[in-house]
Amino acid sequence: MTTQQLNVELFRELSIIAEDESLMQKLVKYARKLTCKKVDPTLMSKEDFFARVDKSLEQARQGRVHRIETKEELNHFLNIQK
Repeated sequence: MTTQQLNVELFRELSIIAEDESLMQKLVKYARKLTCKKVDPTLMSKEDFFARVDKSLEQARQGRVHRIETKEELNHFLNIQK
């Protein structure tokens, strides 16, 4: 099915569900569950972010740093980190 066909089917079903309040409540509850599963794995809490910043600053104070001055060095560093 194409995206357009899915949209047509979805809106057809929604027009039926919209006439029944209890079905609408169930649909909203289910939709919330679906959207909760789609979480961005790159997001982090404020506390985690600042903990990582603090850790990085401490490593820099200890001299545990990587100097990267060229694009090639950056690519090499990123490939090693994977």
